[in-house]
Amino acid sequence: MSDITRVGVLGCGLMGSGIAQVAATAGYTTIVRDVAQPILDKAKAGIEKSLAKFVEKGKLQAADRDAVLTRLSFTTTTAELRPCDIVIEAVTEDLEVKNVLWKELDGLCGAGTIFASNTSSLTIAAMAAATKRADRFVGLHFFNPVPLMPLLEVVRTVTTSEETFKRAFAFARSLGKEPVAAKDNSGFIVNLLLVPYLLDAIRALEHGVGSVTDIDKAMQLGCGYPMGPLTLLDFVGLDTTYKIADIMFAEYKEQKYAPPPLLKRMVLAGMYGKKSGKGFYDYSANPPVVSSLGL
Repeated sequence: MSDITRVGVLGCGLMGSGIAQVAATAGYTTIVRDVAQPILDKAKAGIEKSLAKFVEKGKLQAADRDAVLTRLSFTTTTAELRPCDIVIEAVTEDLEVKNVLWKELDGLCGAGTIFASNTSSLTIAAMAAATKRADRFVGLHFFNPVPLMPLLEVVRTVTTSEETFKRAFAFARSLGKEPVAAKDNSGFIVNLLLVPYLLDAIRALEHGVGSVTDIDKAMQLGCGYPMGPLTLLDFVGLDTTYKIADIMFAEYKEQKYAPPPLLKRMVLAGMYGKKSGKGFYDYSANPPVVSSLGL
């Protein structure tokens, strides 16, 4: 366990609820804040379902599951995060939205509280600058699904103090994660390399290099990847990928980060991938079939 005892999580979507589950499982008193009670209720039900699967598979005792749930609480009031030793933000990938929350929390939390963002594409410095604690601000980039993925990118800005970085790194380890130190550039390590690969797979499809299934099969069998790039895009979310790519292109002005036209058309059509029921594959069928993309 690190010197941190109380964890706050801002936002309880897929990532936020996963972060909350992991923190509570690691023994931390964890409070989750979101804007409306129905969102919190959905998150709580999702965490309970996830923990039940761990019990079913013998990876967690029923008594431990119950203990995890007692360490979790939910609120719509930002002020209730005041006593937290670390606050991890996992709200929508919008700098303005994030910074409104950071400014509010900066006036509420004590001097020792670390602020951490789970952003996958924005720079941490752009958020730290909105507060008076730039030395106590880091990135903690988790991967989906949070309870299963071992990696955690710990991001240090030019203003992050050595003490804050060491505390954040120790906290990451205490969650049972394998932390890596990353520089504060848009995309950090993983997305800097992964996003161009995913976008190139879409461009290959647009240019007729191969079909959806053949591109996926080629990368699975040829490179040993657990899933092909177009399947992975459906799991990540095409809307999420589009937003990340857009932010990274604005940051670097390099063509490899530019969202391809097909990605933009699919997002406009509401084809977000598995979460919307249709992306490169149509999930209304079992097993899923390739979607009609008009290519």
